[in-house]
Amino acid sequence: MISQFLTEKRYQQQLNSSEKNILDKVLNHQRINDEEALFLYESKNLPFLAQLANYIRRQKHGLNTYFNRNFHIEPTNICIYDCKFCSYSRAIKKKDEGWEYNENEMLEMVKSYDNQPVTEVHIVGGVLPQYDLLFYENLFRNIKKHRPELHIKALTPVEFHYIFKKAKVSYKEGLQILKNAGLDSIPGGGAEIFHPEIRNQIAKDKANSENWLELHRTAHELGIRSNATILYGHIEKYWHRVDHLRQLRELQDETRGFQTFIPLKFRNKDNEMSYLPEVSIIEDLKNYAVSRIYLDNFDHIKAYWAMIGRETTQIALDYGVDDIDGTIDDTTKIYSMAGSEEQSPKMTTQEIVDLIHSVGYKAVERDTLYNVIQDFSNENSLVS
Repeated sequence: MISQFLTEKRYQQQLNSSEKNILDKVLNHQRINDEEALFLYESKNLPFLAQLANYIRRQKHGLNTYFNRNFHIEPTNICIYDCKFCSYSRAIKKKDEGWEYNENEMLEMVKSYDNQPVTEVHIVGGVLPQYDLLFYENLFRNIKKHRPELHIKALTPVEFHYIFKKAKVSYKEGLQILKNAGLDSIPGGGAEIFHPEIRNQIAKDKANSENWLELHRTAHELGIRSNATILYGHIEKYWHRVDHLRQLRELQDETRGFQTFIPLKFRNKDNEMSYLPEVSIIEDLKNYAVSRIYLDNFDHIKAYWAMIGRETTQIALDYGVDDIDGTIDDTTKIYSMAGSEEQSPKMTTQEIVDLIHSVGYKAVERDTLYNVIQDFSNENSLVS
């Protein structure tokens, strides 16, 4: 057992004083501070990080590893904003390189899954004037009219901020309108890096960190659950990551409305930051581990298998990750356009269950709010 290994005197004698102090906190369910998080980021003792993160993961979830059956709708990749790291969006002057779906086209996408056991539609895209409050209100209402049980996880604070400002409504008013129309939860995108020193260099013209945090705070007050992200591995330093995690942990202390934290790796294909090399898999694993150790008030740490690849995802399960997102289908272009390992991200339920089981973990299908739909850890469970 991992807990027994960590408490062995022989193991602890190999640790330095800082590692011993952090280990003691973790074993006693105490919160590490920012200085300790920075120490872990700077540490070269990757096995130590893995042991700590895996201990916490197993304390919270045992061997359970969650996934859902979902599909994506991306209304457009044309965007008024110019984020330096983005490989996905196209400026309005290059709109011939992109797409703009109307409401009927998106409803047809929903209907194409009518005979499939999907539980979630994930809707995010670029920002354009025609995709306004009324547009999404009608879209969400018509999706629910067609398939009431389908969970709508949609839009980021970047989209909300623009939509609500254009409609001249407050965050609370706008979110309530969309909740009444069928919005169920909010994904974690648009967070990037909160610290203005970095954010102003990579995404200065869109919603800022205060907007992002306030939007999620308001959503939580209205009973709308949400996720959180970080974009790592570009020009930020470790202390910028810690600052980002601290602000998320503080908001979670306040609202308890976040469900999962999702580290997003910077990919350098076809964007204005392509001159930067991508960080290594070791850095990916370190980031998952530190996130799991620091964010003690987050129930889940998610790795997008479509972004980091299947093998890295399997390894990440030993570094604090307990969720690998969904079957997705190949409806999303966000990952492949950024240069991810999965150019056509699609896995069947059987494939995702096998992916999890083959490395000793237990596959559990969840809905968006982490209610268990089916536990595949029983060998007699059938994949449908």
